Amino acid sequence: MVNGDLGKRLWAAADQLWANTGLMPAEFSTPVLGLIFLKYADKKYAAAEEKLGPVGELDVAEDSLRC
Repeated sequence: MVNGDLGKRLWAAADQLWANTGLMPAEFSTPVLGLIFLKYADKKYAAAEEKLGPVGELDVAEDSLRC
């Protein structure tokens, strides 16, 4: 179950979305699922970057192979 503070924050965010966008509750799925996907993609990218190293950074051995 969601803890009390998180539950309150989620309901407050839903209230803000409903009040400030003119979306009906049934239409929340499009922006909310988009945000969930972006969070998922960010986590996957961070995990890959941690495993492979920062983008644009070459290993010395790799660099000598390119010359």
